[in-house]
Amino acid sequence: EMLGRVLCTVLFLGALQSLAEASQGHISVVLLGATGDLAKKYLWQGLFQLYIDQVSNGHSFTFHGAALAAVEPGQRLMFDVLKKLSCPPDEAPNRCAVLKDQFLKLSQYHQLRTAEDYAALNREIETLLRQEGLQEAGRIFYFSVPPFAYTDIARHINSSCRPAPGAWLRVVLEKPFGHDLGSAQQLAAELKGFFREEEMYRVDHYLGKQAVAHILPFRDQNRQFLDPIWNRHHVERVEIVLKETVDAKGRTSFYEQYGVVRDVLQNHLTEALLFLIMELPANLSRTEDVLQHKLQSFQSLWGLEKSSAVLGQYQAYTSQVQEELEQPQGYVSTTPTFAGVLIRSDSLRWEGVPFLLTSGKALDERVGYARVLFKNRAYCTQSEALRDAGHSQCKAKQIIFYFGHGALNTPAVLVSRNLFRPVMPKDSWKEAVARPDLHIFGQPLSDFYVYSPVKERDAYSVLISNIYHGRKDFFITTENLLASWGFWTPLLDSISQQPPRLYPGGVENQHLLDFEMVSGGLAFTLAEPAELLNPSRQMPSDYRAVESKFRQSPLVSAWSEELISQLASDMEETAVRSVARSGQFHLALSGGSSPVVLFQQLARHHYAFPWRHTHIWLVDERCVPLTDSESNFFSLHRHLLQSVRVPYFNIHPMPVHLNRRLCVEEDGGTELYARDITALVANASFDLVLLGVGTDGHTASLFPRSENGLEGAPTVVLTESPVKPHQRMSLSLPLINRARQVFVLVLGKGKHDITTLLSRVGHEPRKWPISGVRPSSGQLVWYVDYEALLG
Repeated sequence: EMLGRVLCTVLFLGALQSLAEASQGHISVVLLGATGDLAKKYLWQGLFQLYIDQVSNGHSFTFHGAALAAVEPGQRLMFDVLKKLSCPPDEAPNRCAVLKDQFLKLSQYHQLRTAEDYAALNREIETLLRQEGLQEAGRIFYFSVPPFAYTDIARHINSSCRPAPGAWLRVVLEKPFGHDLGSAQQLAAELKGFFREEEMYRVDHYLGKQAVAHILPFRDQNRQFLDPIWNRHHVERVEIVLKETVDAKGRTSFYEQYGVVRDVLQNHLTEALLFLIMELPANLSRTEDVLQHKLQSFQSLWGLEKSSAVLGQYQAYTSQVQEELEQPQGYVSTTPTFAGVLIRSDSLRWEGVPFLLTSGKALDERVGYARVLFKNRAYCTQSEALRDAGHSQCKAKQIIFYFGHGALNTPAVLVSRNLFRPVMPKDSWKEAVARPDLHIFGQPLSDFYVYSPVKERDAYSVLISNIYHGRKDFFITTENLLASWGFWTPLLDSISQQPPRLYPGGVENQHLLDFEMVSGGLAFTLAEPAELLNPSRQMPSDYRAVESKFRQSPLVSAWSEELISQLASDMEETAVRSVARSGQFHLALSGGSSPVVLFQQLARHHYAFPWRHTHIWLVDERCVPLTDSESNFFSLHRHLLQSVRVPYFNIHPMPVHLNRRLCVEEDGGTELYARDITALVANASFDLVLLGVGTDGHTASLFPRSENGLEGAPTVVLTESPVKPHQRMSLSLPLINRARQVFVLVLGKGKHDITTLLSRVGHEPRKWPISGVRPSSGQLVWYVDYEALLG
């Protein structure tokens, strides 16, 4: 009844107004987890701000706090929070008191545990609408609860608490959205069963931070200045940083499961990066275009590997885990609390530009920023004292989106005066007052045009306003989420057992966490001090590659990262020897998934490889167009060829697509490839052939009981695969065995059974084609990682 009376009349600036008459529709906001920490700190304040902003704009509201607690204690806890709500500083005290009183009266608590509880809430909303003669505009359900509860709540809302047809539903989800790609896919699939994509708003509160939210508008409004310089020719590097002085004490349960990469880099810093590097759509107000361009920028990023990151952990972390999680004294955590990650793009705009993402706890200051540092080609002869220092072309040129805290202690956009005076919206950003005492990155503030928000707003207030307005471009879509996890999960898997560098914390870290770019990856600048090393932390990376025998041939075995590094080095050495001997190097490469990490290693770390003198051949190919993602050549091109300088006429894809047909025998593709090999490769003897092994023992595209390619004269054959695409083209076993060297790469636990079997069987190529690889006058070397070898 009280809610009904309040809805009928609201005092607004001293005037009595009938919302029932003026209303454009009623909105019910349901905050699940209404008595939790996030709700107390941010969400109720954000909802109150929404009410202040929108109370005179036509919609009427009710606010429903919900949790598992019974009505009486839950209501008491919730109203203790509501009584402490505050108005913005520029709000008149009288108006603030009226608005706060109305907001409290429009808010009530519900216990939501069962399907019947949700049905009862739905009946209550419908009754209120009917009694007051209000049209329902929509409902917002804000999930401020752990992700494990999402599915049950989603089921209840979908079955019992959806709004009437014609009204919208907006469901707001808080991170974490999964732990890796697999868990994110599972959670996404479960939610898809209850909600449409347009109904879900996944919150990354960094997208509500004013400096982050302004990156795209800034780029759009300053296109005239940025278009010529926002690219690899002018940008030296991009840094995105979030530093914290606090540690993980009290949150070790969460941190042990997630760590700094999942907590900060995979979401907050990645989202800021995408805003900086994505192509700008013609119209920023078209949400679908913004989201599509954002998604496309993921596809240009190089895959991450172990060497892409440096990891640290503050010294007290393990003892905090032992205490809070009741772990034994001998327990040692490998969870990183600090990470620096190098990201690269192969887009035409950003190729070669390093993007450095850094975050950590127990550091020297609390600050966050995205910094675009431009190349400086100027050399200034005259002394800086004799020129206008602020506009000097010899000073660093940079644009900084300052998230907050730190020396400025406010969100800000800074542009070096020797770049351009930016266009900024005067209604929301103002030029900051000069502060001669402040320096940013070693430069006085006077070297920059500095802008700060006219009205500083909390990130959650911004995001709640965007939810109300249906602005999806400030939230994480399912596609965006899965693309992000797809990008980060390989790195997370590769570092899961890597011991992080220990650091004391705070200002005592000194230079211990400084890192630099080395050989396409990152490494700490300083060697780790002996006193910080823990002798009990013997990890896989402490073992060196070991050499022995496998099937009477040399075996190189190590953990996968070291093994790939060794194989790439051996390939480079073989290539250099071959070029010195004959002036060229003929390399035949297999397809499949295993060589991908090798191709990336060669592309990023082996700049001395004699690519100019290398001929690239295919060991096998699927009978699909070469532009098809299933094509071995497509994979080879994507992960290697487009990144190295192999002469175009030295690249020899298999001719599987002739006369607009795929692998038709009469087209003579196999004979054509065989003639090319005979014409260009001396004695048809490749300098090096790289092979893999399937779980059934196949190699190249030679399968068990194959009719072609295991023996006889033809050097290139068509074969049949038991899996799609069935048709293949392959080098024959006799041709492979004419090679000077054959390397066989075997990776992963999934290959353990076939590796064990092959260690016992003899020469039986019809059963296990790989057993028929026995170079007649060359050398065979096996590269098998520990997981394949030992299980």
